[in-house]
Amino acid sequence: MRRRPFPDQRRPSFNRRWQQRPWWVRLALSLLLPLACLFLLLLALRGSPDPDPDPASVSTDPSRSAATSSPLLPQRSYLDGVTDALNMTDEMLSAHSFSRQLTDQISLAKTYVVVAKEANNLQFAAELTSQIRRAQSILVHAAAHGGTVMEQEAEKAIRDMSVLLFQAQQLRYDSGVTIMKLKGQIQSLEEKSKAEAEKSTKYGQIAAEELPKGLYCLGVRLTMEWFKSTELQREFTDRSPAVQSNLRDNNLYHYCVFSDNILAVSVVVNSTTLNSKHPEKTVFHLVTDEVNYAPMKAWFALNDYRGATVEIQKVEDFTWLNASYVPVLKQLQNAATQNFYFSGSANRGTPIKFRNPKYLSMLNHLRFYIPEIYPELRKVVFLDDDVIVQKDLSELFAINLNGNVMGAVETCMETFHRFHKYLNHSHPLIRAHFDPDACGWAFGMNVLDLVEWRKKNVTGIYHYWQERNADHTLWKLGSLPPGLLAFYGLVEALDPRWHVLGLGYTTVDMAAIKEGAVLHYNGNMKPWLKIGMEKYKGFWDNYVDYSHPLLQRCFTR
Repeated sequence: MRRRPFPDQRRPSFNRRWQQRPWWVRLALSLLLPLACLFLLLLALRGSPDPDPDPASVSTDPSRSAATSSPLLPQRSYLDGVTDALNMTDEMLSAHSFSRQLTDQISLAKTYVVVAKEANNLQFAAELTSQIRRAQSILVHAAAHGGTVMEQEAEKAIRDMSVLLFQAQQLRYDSGVTIMKLKGQIQSLEEKSKAEAEKSTKYGQIAAEELPKGLYCLGVRLTMEWFKSTELQREFTDRSPAVQSNLRDNNLYHYCVFSDNILAVSVVVNSTTLNSKHPEKTVFHLVTDEVNYAPMKAWFALNDYRGATVEIQKVEDFTWLNASYVPVLKQLQNAATQNFYFSGSANRGTPIKFRNPKYLSMLNHLRFYIPEIYPELRKVVFLDDDVIVQKDLSELFAINLNGNVMGAVETCMETFHRFHKYLNHSHPLIRAHFDPDACGWAFGMNVLDLVEWRKKNVTGIYHYWQERNADHTLWKLGSLPPGLLAFYGLVEALDPRWHVLGLGYTTVDMAAIKEGAVLHYNGNMKPWLKIGMEKYKGFWDNYVDYSHPLLQRCFTR
């Protein structure tokens, strides 16, 4: 079908419409348009400001001038602001002020004294110092008699000081030389400070690792007591059925401590039982090494702890703890690992604190095998040997861990106690599995649900990460880093009052100490060492019976 054409609907152009208007209309519009433009131009000229106004006609209203002034121009100079801020007096601002000249000279002269001494020009430094004192005495005298320095007092002092300052400039005591010398001094002091800090760390570590004479003496005397007394030996070999039953009774409160420090373990047991509401329901499972096995048995046979049950074992009897099962023991048989642990010169990148023998002791890693050491127990509280107990801990056994394996106090109040402090998060294996900002927690007082531990195979997880760290690239040494990995996502946070840390290396709030249930002397400054922090030793000494005959022989107070 043929398309029907539409009518032309386009608007006529301006020229077409202009031509259609009458001639007289076009003439009127042509005359009016120029007249309108001329009128607007005259109005604009009449309203523009005078380029050269009469000063008398300028408004003095500050608000108006502020409004009409350009915002790009500063309203006040910087000098005005400084003068107002410093509350400077006319005397100080005067170009002829003697007190200001003396003050400026004193400041400059003090700098030159330091530089002159560094250059070993002691005579010149002495002359400058003398002039400084002279100028200062003039200022002091003026302040006491009206505050104005008189010309006859200051003229000679200013002249003499000017001569010395000019001489200092001739001696090249300029600012550039001074800055370079000061930079060299600072660098030298930083190097000395670093060297002294390294020495302090080294000697502090040696002091922390030493066996105090008193502890050595106590161990020897207890060993002698044990082997010469058949009664003491019989007390531990012939345990009554009731005692044997207590060791497995899950209705009692079970604590485990792994240590070779007899006195420290005694303080843990003594402080726990003294503050316990039911000491007769308290059971201590102690594990030590073969050297301290006999003396520790002798000590706990000679002393009673309010009816608490005490079991003592030695780690050497756990034959299942061998290199084929324990990754740490397997790694110690490797020559490279031995060099890493024991050679201070072969690996200078390993901090000296990580070469502490305690990090290699099986007693330190025994905490990861608690369910296997005590297969019949369901819940225990683990205590380090450098803690004291100030309150009853029986409530810990009733805490709901919400399906988690461990209850612990978190230590992420400060950023350096998060995971990235202990682990190498540049390693892809760590980076892929763990949050670097995850909250760390403390070993030393931990509630352990051994039933959940066995279900979740925490010991197997610990073995997995220890084997991955055979080259020491995930972490350096210690039991806390693998603990953070093994218990990751399985820790229930406890109230911080249950476990107060830092008494062995830092300042702790006394209010927190007073409220704390367990005080932990973590750090090198243990309370039984001479380097221990004196302000915290008293809490530990409260649980040491220094009147005991054996302690009197071995410890002089």
